[in-house]
Amino acid sequence: MGNTKLIDNWSFKRKLPEPFEDYSDDPVFKDIHSKYCTQPQKKSTLHAATLRAILAYMELENPSRTAAPEALGAIGSQGNNYTIAEYPSKTGELHVVIFNRLTGKFISGRYQTPPDTENVPEKYVLKEMDNSGAALLFALMPTALADDEFNEFYQKLKEHKENGYTDMKPAAETAALLCDNIYRRVRYSDALLVGGIKTDTPTNGVIPTLKPLNIQNGLYAPTNALLGEFQVMKPGRSTKRSAASVAASDFVSKYLLSDSRTFTPEEELTVPQLPDWYVIPEEIKRICEHAKLTTNTVQPMRNFLLRGPAGTGKTEGAKAIAAGLHLPYRCITCSANSEIFDLLGQILPDVEDSASQLKGDYPSFQDITLDPATAYQKLTGIYDENVSEETVYQKLTDTIFQKVQAEQPADSSKQHFKYVDTPLVEAIRYGYLVEIQEPTVIANPGVLVGLNSLLDRCNSVFLPNGEVITRHPDTTIVVTTNNDYAGCKPMNQSVISRMNLVIDLDEPDEDTLVERVLGITGCSDKSTVKTMARIIKSISDYCRENLITDGCCGVRELISWVQSFMICEDIREAARYTILSSVSSDAESRIEIESSCLDTLLAA
Repeated sequence: MGNTKLIDNWSFKRKLPEPFEDYSDDPVFKDIHSKYCTQPQKKSTLHAATLRAILAYMELENPSRTAAPEALGAIGSQGNNYTIAEYPSKTGELHVVIFNRLTGKFISGRYQTPPDTENVPEKYVLKEMDNSGAALLFALMPTALADDEFNEFYQKLKEHKENGYTDMKPAAETAALLCDNIYRRVRYSDALLVGGIKTDTPTNGVIPTLKPLNIQNGLYAPTNALLGEFQVMKPGRSTKRSAASVAASDFVSKYLLSDSRTFTPEEELTVPQLPDWYVIPEEIKRICEHAKLTTNTVQPMRNFLLRGPAGTGKTEGAKAIAAGLHLPYRCITCSANSEIFDLLGQILPDVEDSASQLKGDYPSFQDITLDPATAYQKLTGIYDENVSEETVYQKLTDTIFQKVQAEQPADSSKQHFKYVDTPLVEAIRYGYLVEIQEPTVIANPGVLVGLNSLLDRCNSVFLPNGEVITRHPDTTIVVTTNNDYAGCKPMNQSVISRMNLVIDLDEPDEDTLVERVLGITGCSDKSTVKTMARIIKSISDYCRENLITDGCCGVRELISWVQSFMICEDIREAARYTILSSVSSDAESRIEIESSCLDTLLAA
């Protein structure tokens, strides 16, 4: 069981580093505090380990001319989960720290310099007579700097440093506020709505030790080196795209359907941005080419069907098409009970109509209580110093009632309705790309047939409010579906015949799948992920052959498995939480799958 005592009481007794050592006997500053200080007594205290971490980070940002690179340490990140730091301790050791930003846990090791990564490092012990925690706090610096207040005062302290600390009092006050900021964000992380830094250190103070094998196989390796040169945790190789993939610079916004068209800032925000890990398939590029090059023909190609098993990237493909065509992206997801009105819009009660009749410049209840005469004048035009609050309240009620009666239409007893566009209709009106997800689950096969007029040459359809809407020439419809989920039905042939291209997306090959998962998760242990990908394929084949159809085992489950593995560092334990629990609800089937697929491939 862990706690959040990263900054314990004993750590405030440590001698402060230069140039603040003169404050060691009196480190408390009254009325100096961070915004996270909610206690009645406002004060902050200089903290040795925090100051050492801050000063080490500053030195790393702007090194002294005489400092050797290996003496400065390094800091970086791995994916969205980890901060990786190498902290040069005052003892002459190099303290390596991996901080899991999601769980708040640390992994660490102490190396003599130059470091020997072949052997197990010395343990890092957070205790009064051992290590101060400066290396752990150093690993928190990128997270700390994301806070506006911390960043502001960090820049001020950096100015004091660059000026040679010519005025120590304001420099010490600035440093004290920075110490207070980190202390309270760490100590009270569970109570803070925003800004908290979750940390979890063992009660015995012994931080889990970094294993040489995990360094060698790349389980931990910075994918983004922020500052410094790493000596132990060598930066991982950047994820390379497969040879068959398309470079983003040659694809994004390269297939504009209307060269002169401009979007509003709000529309531009909905044009998808492709993530760095996304590998653009050749098929997606082909779709964009067909849409672009047929623009000036009699029948431009604007209807596309992406079909394939779960996890093959159909929705990401639809977003990529929107990015290539530079069109705002909209999406509508079908269900078994979807009706044509769910696609083309609905007539809903107009609850705003009656509310709008009450709009006016009326005095508030507070106005009436504080100044009845002025409130009465606003209602009647008469200023009466002796008017009572009850009279003004009654006048306000009468005025509002009369106004509503005067503006109420003759058929006020009837409910008023208004038409509301769906994402599909919005895309059709304004020329966006719309993805229609999983139409094969719709129980009524005639629902999609109702869209045939939009998919066909006439390009118009009647809306429920009687309006005839004409399809914008840039409107692109991408239907995404798979046929291997329970409840999926064959798509109506009349709809398929109106698809300009039907693309069957196969499951990605092993190399592409591994590269995609490495990019999404930030894991750099390629060999282990490759083994996990092979297990996923083996399980899928086993389920297909043995008619186990009550679960899922695909790309999404692989991603979850890898993420869990990065946290618990145990393939089998992570598998129990992810792939095995997802593949079937039947306990006997899970045991068979574990024995036939997981055990076999892990043993090999």
